[in-house]
Amino acid sequence: MTSRSFQLGFTLIEVLVALGVVALALSAAAISMGQMIDTANAMRERSYASWIAQNRIVELRLSGSIPEVGTSNGDVDFANNTWGWRTIVSETGVENLVRVDVEITRIGTEDVIRTVTGFVGEPYAPGLANAAWNSRQENRGDER
Repeated sequence: MTSRSFQLGFTLIEVLVALGVVALALSAAAISMGQMIDTANAMRERSYASWIAQNRIVELRLSGSIPEVGTSNGDVDFANNTWGWRTIVSETGVENLVRVDVEITRIGTEDVIRTVTGFVGEPYAPGLANAAWNSRQENRGDER
């Protein structure tokens, strides 16, 4: 009777192939994580740029006058970074209403991160803008 001895375990080639597969999987995971981090950073920058541009449009609306047609620029510190803004005011063809395009960049680059468009019109006296709405509501109450 011959005795067979079985050796348990993996050969060196099997171990090397397994390590190669693991190395490929880990490198793919690392590349994917890097792309997700880049995407998150870009989304954060676009969100900040939107907020800065909207703030600029609100500043123009709250100034109490219609801005001059033309271009202006400046910079602002926001979220521990310095951002550049460029405001382009153009006519709309409607009296006392202008279009405002605000472009946001990072200082030192010309790449526009976000452009936000708004409209600025002649300001009304407080409460005057809602006068038509309030009179309609009062008339509706009379009909009931």
